Amino acid sequence: MSYHIREPVLTATPIMDLRPTQMTVGMHEVNEKRKAWRGLALDAKKLQKFLGAHMVPVVLGPGKQPFLIDHHHLARALHDNGVKSVFTTTVADLHQLDEEAFWTFLDFHAWTHPYDNKGRRRSYADLPKTIDRMKDDPYRAIAGELRRLGGFAKDSTPFSEFLWGDFLRRRIKLKDVEKDFNGALDIAMKLAKTDDAHYLPGWCAPHPINEKPRDKKKDQGKKGAAKKDTTKKEAGDPVGPPKVSEAN
Repeated sequence: MSYHIREPVLTATPIMDLRPTQMTVGMHEVNEKRKAWRGLALDAKKLQKFLGAHMVPVVLGPGKQPFLIDHHHLARALHDNGVKSVFTTTVADLHQLDEEAFWTFLDFHAWTHPYDNKGRRRSYADLPKTIDRMKDDPYRAIAGELRRLGGFAKDSTPFSEFLWGDFLRRRIKLKDVEKDFNGALDIAMKLAKTDDAHYLPGWCAPHPINEKPRDKKKDQGKKGAAKKDTTKKEAGDPVGPPKVSEAN
């Protein structure tokens, strides 16, 4: 996600005070982060160092409430592991705007993604009020793991994993994802290398779009024809020194 931070001043903010600007997270990714960070809440020094290196960007909205515009997975994982607060940095102070103007501004800057776990756009009023009320989107989870494994490159396009998730949602059945996540991930990896995905951010298939396989028989035929043509020309060429033009 792209945003400009003018003054990186860190403020300790309770996680439950953060207002999400998206409806879903990939809980598989959240749980993987939880495993990696397990025990942080029990070690004050490690937790302080970790939080200082993982500041969370927010926008101040109506009532000066902090709206989270990135790192929703991080915030949810820390919350589920028992961490109470994170360091936030204010990207923009928009507390003077009314609700309609505020959400219009966020939408214009791609700082909100009001789509549910079925890929449907919803009203801003439907956005969860707290981090713990965000729903799981299995396709966002697959997209996050797909990027981690090199299925597509990290890209600055806002919500790129959600775009990939929506692409996969149309091609892999939900029951297959829920039944066998790794199996669905294998399918996703194959789909990511097809031309159908070329419009997505970070697409990195190993072949040019719509390149047709070479016909070896035709190539050999062309080479043979070229060789015969060269032989004919050589046989018909005059023997002796080249003719010099009389013009000077």
